[in-house]
Amino acid sequence: MAKLDRTLIRSFDLFQAMGDADLDAILATAESRLVPKGEAVFEQGQPAGEFFVLLNGRLKVIQVTPDGQQIVVRFVSPGEVYGVAVALGRPDYPGTAVAVAESLTLAWASQHWDLLVARAPRLAVNTLQTVGTRLQEAHTRIREMATEEVERRVAHAVLRLVEQAGRKTDGGVLIDFPVSRQDIAEMTGTTLHTVSRILSAWESKGLVEGGRQRILVRQPHQLFLLAERGERA
Repeated sequence: MAKLDRTLIRSFDLFQAMGDADLDAILATAESRLVPKGEAVFEQGQPAGEFFVLLNGRLKVIQVTPDGQQIVVRFVSPGEVYGVAVALGRPDYPGTAVAVAESLTLAWASQHWDLLVARAPRLAVNTLQTVGTRLQEAHTRIREMATEEVERRVAHAVLRLVEQAGRKTDGGVLIDFPVSRQDIAEMTGTTLHTVSRILSAWESKGLVEGGRQRILVRQPHQLFLLAERGERA
């Protein structure tokens, strides 16, 4: 593995409390990989021989349902543990992780999981928190799809992206990684045509400003009102 800047590694909660010796020991068993945009780190159904921590970039995790529908399960941010099938007792990966921007990741062989948890207990805590967050979000999305009209579901999806990766600019809050209208359709259980129609209507009202894989939320509060109470701008 190419030598990584220890300052970068320590910037993540996972590793902040570790001593130098423990940090060097776990990094010695890791492999760093540069993942070009559009390439998969692992694929759904593939044997789960590794687990990962994202250092830089952004990934999306997608699943294909038994009837062939593709859904975006979540996005992975820098500092997150992912692909932890070994911690869940799964022999394979339940989804496919694809880079939406060029990304740098650390990878460990699954047999090193127990060693890493022993040296970095925060890893187990972070993994448990991540799994809990994913489960809560999955329940929320199921409830939204069962009870809410599509415009409110899309509003909730965009606001979740803002919370995860929003960057304030002079014009509003920019979702700071490439996200397409197709991604939002797959997050909300609807069609590309429907998402395009909704976003175009929001653009005409000044709620958002779109572009190629770019969303700037110009009026976050109005979008929040629409998501929570279905109020029209």
